Amino acid sequence: MALTTWALGPALRLCAAGPVCSWEMLHVAGAGVCGCCGALRPRYKRLVDNIFPEDPEDGLVKTNMEKLTFYALSAPEKLDRIGAYLSERLIRDVSRHRYGYVCIAMEALDQLLMACHCQSINLFVESFLKMVAKLLESEKPNLQILGTNSFVKFANIEEDTPSYHRSYDFFVSRFSEMCHSSHDDLDIRTKIRMSGIKGLQGVVRKTVNDELQANIWDPQHMDKIVPSLLFNLQHVEESESRSPSPLQATEKEKESPTELAERCLRELLGRAAYGNIKNAIKPVLIHLDNHSLWEPKIFATCCFRIIMYSIQPQHSHLVIQQLLGHLDANSKSAATVRAGIVEVLSEAAVIAASGSVGPTVLEVFNTLLRQLRLSIDYALTGSYDCGAGVSTKIIKEHEERMFQEAVIKTIGSFASTLPTYQQSEVMVFIMNKVPLPSTQQSIEAGKAGENRNRLTQIMLLKSLLQVSVGFQCSNMLTALPSVFLDRLLSAALMEDAEIRLFVLEILISFIDRHGNRQKFSTISTISDISVLKLKVDKCSRQDTVFMKKHGQQLYRHIYLICKEESNVQAHYEALYSMLMLISIELANEEVMVDLIRLVLAVQEIAQINEDNLTAYNRCALFALGAAYLNLISQLTTVPTFCQHIHEVIEMRQKEAPYLLPEDVFVERPRLSKSLDRLGPEVFFWQSKISEVLGGSGYNSDRLSTPYVPQLTDEDRLSKRKSIGETISLQVEVESRNSPEREQRAPAEEITYETLKKAIDSVAVEEQERERRRQVVEKFQKAPFEEIAAHCGARATLLQSKLNQIFEITIRPPPSPSGTITAAYGQPQNHSIPVYEMKFPDLCVY
Repeated sequence: MALTTWALGPALRLCAAGPVCSWEMLHVAGAGVCGCCGALRPRYKRLVDNIFPEDPEDGLVKTNMEKLTFYALSAPEKLDRIGAYLSERLIRDVSRHRYGYVCIAMEALDQLLMACHCQSINLFVESFLKMVAKLLESEKPNLQILGTNSFVKFANIEEDTPSYHRSYDFFVSRFSEMCHSSHDDLDIRTKIRMSGIKGLQGVVRKTVNDELQANIWDPQHMDKIVPSLLFNLQHVEESESRSPSPLQATEKEKESPTELAERCLRELLGRAAYGNIKNAIKPVLIHLDNHSLWEPKIFATCCFRIIMYSIQPQHSHLVIQQLLGHLDANSKSAATVRAGIVEVLSEAAVIAASGSVGPTVLEVFNTLLRQLRLSIDYALTGSYDCGAGVSTKIIKEHEERMFQEAVIKTIGSFASTLPTYQQSEVMVFIMNKVPLPSTQQSIEAGKAGENRNRLTQIMLLKSLLQVSVGFQCSNMLTALPSVFLDRLLSAALMEDAEIRLFVLEILISFIDRHGNRQKFSTISTISDISVLKLKVDKCSRQDTVFMKKHGQQLYRHIYLICKEESNVQAHYEALYSMLMLISIELANEEVMVDLIRLVLAVQEIAQINEDNLTAYNRCALFALGAAYLNLISQLTTVPTFCQHIHEVIEMRQKEAPYLLPEDVFVERPRLSKSLDRLGPEVFFWQSKISEVLGGSGYNSDRLSTPYVPQLTDEDRLSKRKSIGETISLQVEVESRNSPEREQRAPAEEITYETLKKAIDSVAVEEQERERRRQVVEKFQKAPFEEIAAHCGARATLLQSKLNQIFEITIRPPPSPSGTITAAYGQPQNHSIPVYEMKFPDLCVY
């Protein structure tokens, strides 16, 4: 008692000195007294002290905790003091290694946070965060985990009042550091990393929807959060086989840092608004660069699959744009790195199935095509600094080819996500990039220029083929506009066999709208067409208009491609598919007649052989005609037509099997060099076909007219000398027989004045060239009826002159395509004299 009086002496003397007395004074006076003087301490301290048991293993005293909670709810102004006192005790217990009391203090803080939502909770939260920070700073893993768990509970609380000054910078840094824990014990390391991920998830939840908090989307925070999550994602095995949805994961996977990091990343990206996507994606790109994760591409693809499935669909184009920008930034990186970025682009485009590629669709393809052109330059020059010097990096050609294939695949993936009208625009855009030998686009000269042009043409046509494969459009006029078709068919006249094959494959992709392409992959003369199970629809009005406008153009290019000596089996298979698909998809009666005339003209190419084709090419053309006529006769269902075709095929099987596809289009074709001594029985006769089809209602006059291709200026551009000369001859004949020519005055005497006028007549020459161009264009694109009407004015005069010539001229018998010729050039008794044949007006100039 004496000791107590002595200890309280200063306080009693202080009370006696004046009227002012408070519990605070007693608190100051009794700061150094022992526990027996606890009655003089403030009530909130006594309530806090009472929740701690004598033995920490007994845990929190629940009855006293209920009293403390009731007091905090009744006197909310005391809440900040309770927090400060609890913080003081916890810091003291941590320094004294009394971890049992530390756990009790945190449990009490958690319960107070869950119970109290008054306006003054902000100050209490500051004390709480201070204690959590203290635990996180500890080197003890258990304390770090304890602090993280308390922070996660706090993060799930929706506060009633906002905070203007609270900062989470320390927690972002500390939790990110915990995500990279390298503790020696595997179990402890796993627990620390999982705690770090949970802490980051708590920070995001607490701040992402609070405008008054520090913006978690700032680069300074994203540069820590995103790499920490990716670091834990890196340690997943068999990432390709894992489901993109965490709902299908096993319980064991859910307890792993990898699965937890994926859920956290999905939640983070799912909360990202339009303006925050870039800040969230940029750290991903940097992380993949820094750790060289583009080259295996498995992890990079997995990351962006998670990203694309997590963000809002309308934001997909932002991710794609960032990938494109990153590809441009790495344009001089190794081909494997660029290929990895492009592969990720392809995956992202497939996931963005809604077609949300943003407003600048063509810019996406422009970037990919630019990278394709750069890769071609790299492969040709062997340097990343084209023409600027020798690069220190070694460029491997096969890696550049791999990159080019990846770009082409990505172009197809992008295009498949677009609506039809945008796919059409993309194809026109790509086709305009193809360098063609035309006046509108210059071609690089020299050996290097030719190689660059050829590689560019092939790569762009491959890209175009990728787009056309996924293109579905019922209206061919929309699918193949004139500006696109003209340039595409110009490429079909090039000497390079590979380019011609690509053009044929592209056209086949457009025409095949019912999936019949694979049924014509091999050329054969099957006896029953029903086994193919073809899907045939009636030709629509739009298709009829398309064939009226572009049919002759298509026939002409098929005819010219057949005359190429560099054709191989793949070309003939593509030509066969092309002919059959036109017959199924776009054919009416007029088109069928024209196709039959075209195939008979192709047979005449092989028979006459003016182009000096090889034995294989000639046999292939004969076999191609046999296979096509065999199927088309069954499609027309005219018995006499089918009978004639089958008779010729049977005769070939007996006497000339090398004229059938079964002997030609095999690994080791059986050919014959005596093709010039073939009998008439192995040929398909135009007169016979015209007779049998004319009796079934087909246009016999048109059938009996041999097919002659239209000739245009592009033949000169394709380096075909004979065709170019024919064009000049055609235009010259037109000009000679024109009414203007007939009305022209006799030749004048050549004088000095005449020469002077000729020198000054540049404008007249320009007009003459323009008139010739119009004549050629008219014969190329005008309908048959219009051309016939135009030529009608001169038909009578020219016909009379021809009759006079035929009367005094003995003509040889006709060939198989209208002028029948025997095997050894001997006339046949059933031949039709030329002067009795009726020539259509189109053939009269």
